[in-house]
Amino acid sequence: MSKSLIKVMIVEDDETAAKIYEKFTDKAEGFQVVAIANTGKQALDMLNVFTPDLILLDVFLPDMNGIDLLWEIRKNMRSLDIIMITAANDVGTVSEAIRGGAFSYILKPIMINKFFEVLEQFKETREKLVKLTIVEQEDVNDFFMLKKPREDPLIREELPEILPKGIDKHTLKKVRQQIKDINENINAEEFSKIIGASHSTGRRYLEYLVSINEMEVEVIYGTIGRPERKYRKK
Repeated sequence: MSKSLIKVMIVEDDETAAKIYEKFTDKAEGFQVVAIANTGKQALDMLNVFTPDLILLDVFLPDMNGIDLLWEIRKNMRSLDIIMITAANDVGTVSEAIRGGAFSYILKPIMINKFFEVLEQFKETREKLVKLTIVEQEDVNDFFMLKKPREDPLIREELPEILPKGIDKHTLKKVRQQIKDINENINAEEFSKIIGASHSTGRRYLEYLVSINEMEVEVIYGTIGRPERKYRKK
């Protein structure tokens, strides 16, 4: 993987703000500001000479809208990444930035922690894309910053399940309802009586819930007979 610095162009008409972005971008590990443009035309003229890796782009430029500049850049430079930094908080502008493929969108006045966080996310994504040849769904979720599903039994109950042979969805629902009211360890025989089923059926459903991490099982070894399995909800 290349260790070269990520070259950044800042497009911002406020010279003070541009200098601040330059200062903090250069402080972020792995980044280097190589150009600052104060208008859209300046940015396009510079892009005719060289191509940075990343543009920090304002929306309100004196000669053109930053979103229009984004789309103009996209015509010929699809591999160039863009992070919007702007006071524009209307839905239309944000929607167009998303459609134009902006990596992120930071609202002014910016928080320095948020600024560094977005740059770090960009760097990590860039490095991961260089390493991988194929991606898994988990990788895609990370790239698009999608939330991971919560590990919550109540949520899992509402989602469609692919049940193994011998597990009926209606019986399983009844079993889960009964388990909610049990606050102590219980064996399969005791549980089977509660749900009105055979010992083998009760144990089959308890073991299924153990297998999907909704229940825990403890094996108790007595002095006589087979060890006993005690179940408890998580």
